[in-house]
Amino acid sequence: MSSASRFDPLEALAATRHEFGEHGGVNMSVETSTTFTVMHPETMPEIFRGALGPDHGGCYLYGRHFNPTVSVLGRQLAAIEGTEAGYCTSSGLAAIASTLMQLCDSGDRIVSGNTIYGGTYALLHDYLPGKAGVHTDFVDEGDLGAVEAALRVGARVLYVETMANPTLEVARIPELAELAHRYDATLVVDNTFCPLIVSPARLGADVVVHSLTKFINGTSDVIAGAICADADFIARLMDLHTGSLMLLGPTMDPRAAFQISLRLPHLGLRMREHGRRAMYFAERLSERGLDVTYPGLASHPSRELLDSMRNPGYGYGGVSCLDLKSAELAQAFMDTLQNDERFGFIAVSLGYFDTLMSLSAGSTSSEMSEEALAAAQISPGLVRVSIGYTGSVEQRWQEFETALTRVGLG
Repeated sequence: MSSASRFDPLEALAATRHEFGEHGGVNMSVETSTTFTVMHPETMPEIFRGALGPDHGGCYLYGRHFNPTVSVLGRQLAAIEGTEAGYCTSSGLAAIASTLMQLCDSGDRIVSGNTIYGGTYALLHDYLPGKAGVHTDFVDEGDLGAVEAALRVGARVLYVETMANPTLEVARIPELAELAHRYDATLVVDNTFCPLIVSPARLGADVVVHSLTKFINGTSDVIAGAICADADFIARLMDLHTGSLMLLGPTMDPRAAFQISLRLPHLGLRMREHGRRAMYFAERLSERGLDVTYPGLASHPSRELLDSMRNPGYGYGGVSCLDLKSAELAQAFMDTLQNDERFGFIAVSLGYFDTLMSLSAGSTSSEMSEEALAAAQISPGLVRVSIGYTGSVEQRWQEFETALTRVGLG
């Protein structure tokens, strides 16, 4: 049994989430002020000097710095991830970019997995080299020898996704952490696909980032991100002179923080049902001989690895992939699902209560070149499916099966 299995993220959340509203409400109050008063004028210079703040004297300054409602959500997410601290951002990519820019200076190098979200790939491959002189080596994170060779040259950061988007390759977080720390690099893990399922910080990761837009929020109505790490790193991000969150300004609106906080208590229920249905569909597709990828399948090469890292009780995730090889067949299949069978939506993103499906090579991985797509094993016909939980699973499978038959895959 892994060390991660002795940690229940929802128990940690329950021990943390006990905020009274201003007038005794069972929900916390929403603090929408952009600026905050001080009772005595001599206090303000102390805040600007860093001697006082939310955790030192209970002093707030300005909404781009710290906000009480956003701070509460940050503490709740830190509890879920098992880190000292956390703070939230206006998007997942803002969390990633701010983290990397805080860790790296001009001339530094990053080593990254070669299968990552397309927006992150563009940030690493195109934006940071041109704007900041920070360059990235992309390697197969499953090849620990290749990772070590890249780190040995000198790198400030090792960046991976717990489950690679969209191929669902599972990162060997404990071994990657050991390698990163051996070469004085910081391991940053994007855990967007695996909230509650995997706790990267407890496996050795230094910083955990999320797109809260996806499973954690769960209703595709809020764009948001989060950074979970030790208290010192969060403080550095908010430094008035050199903090990436403070100075680049990807501020989370407190109303969004309030909405997301209210959805955390039932995150476990949602993740279990996403995972239950994803497993059901994956097993049925596998039985039909189709090329399906899902980490919960006994045939998945990372199943044993994931079992060694995951927190029991939350399943194997709500995302699977069906490789139909050609873009034309994949498009016909999705068209039939959405427009004839009324099964889900052709849309990017994931973690919604209804099914979302997209052709990765032509959407969320389209920032990658043909060579990079091939190296990441993202075929032109790879359909990423984020399974929802509306309707009965039997009803939804019948719709899915009918669509398969109609496009000649029955």
